[in-house]
Amino acid sequence: MAGLVAAGLLLTAARLHPDPSGRGTHQQLGLPPCSFVLLWNIPCPACGMTTSWALVTQGRLVAAMRANAGGALLAIIALAYIPSSCYFFLRGVATRGQWFSLFLATALVLALVAAIAQWLARLAAG
Repeated sequence: MAGLVAAGLLLTAARLHPDPSGRGTHQQLGLPPCSFVLLWNIPCPACGMTTSWALVTQGRLVAAMRANAGGALLAIIALAYIPSSCYFFLRGVATRGQWFSLFLATALVLALVAAIAQWLARLAAG
C-alpha cells in the first residue's frame, strides 16, 4: 500500500509545472499560499518541497535540490521505495524490524535534516 501512495505522489508531482521561483507549485493543487510567507514574510522548511518533487520527476535533480533539498531526497526515496515495496510484496516478506525499515527511517531523517538545514541557511542569508 505504501508503494502505491509513493507512486501516486510521484504521478501527481509529474503533472505539475514547477514554479520558476522555486516555491508555490503546491498552489496548482488548490492549496493556499504558504502561511509562513503570508504571516512573517519568510519561507517555511517545506517551501519548495512540491516544486522539488515536480523537478525530480523531470530529472532536474540540481534544480530540485535548490528548491528544497529535503523534498528532493524524499522524492528520490519514493522512487526507490516503489520497486522495493513491490519486491517485498511479491516475496511475501515483512520489512518491519528488518534492515530495510532501519535504512528507510534513516533516509527519512536525513531528508528532514536536509530540509531544516537548508531552511536555516536561507534564513541566515536573509
